[in-house]
Amino acid sequence: MIEKKIKRTRNSNTKTVILELLTMCNTALAHKDFQNHFGDTCDRVTIYRALDRLVDEGRIHKITNWDGVIQYALCKECESKDQSLHNHEHVHFSCQKCRKITCIDSIAIKINLPSGYTVEEQQILITGICPICNDLQ
Repeated sequence: MIEKKIKRTRNSNTKTVILELLTMCNTALAHKDFQNHFGDTCDRVTIYRALDRLVDEGRIHKITNWDGVIQYALCKECESKDQSLHNHEHVHFSCQKCRKITCIDSIAIKINLPSGYTVEEQQILITGICPICNDLQ
């Protein structure tokens, strides 16, 4: 007999703080950023579990930066609870000066692959200088 895994949304203080921090920063954050914020009040495994749950729930998504570090950003346009409709076909911008990654939801790129290929996830990462850093020059 095959057991069916039931997806449930669990609310926890850790998840709430992570979402608040992402909303306040308005940029993608790495695990170490969350760990620095929590300090000794939350261990790193609990933070990883909360991040994984938020990804599974479709509330945040992962972005891999040029250094291979995974960062997390809020899902703004992905309100659908149906994971088959959930996507991140937008551009991510990585600033070479401040090192922040920003989702640019207004630019969506659809890549049409040849027959036989199935897209499960795509990441478009553009590097350059963000408007804030450009103003500081």
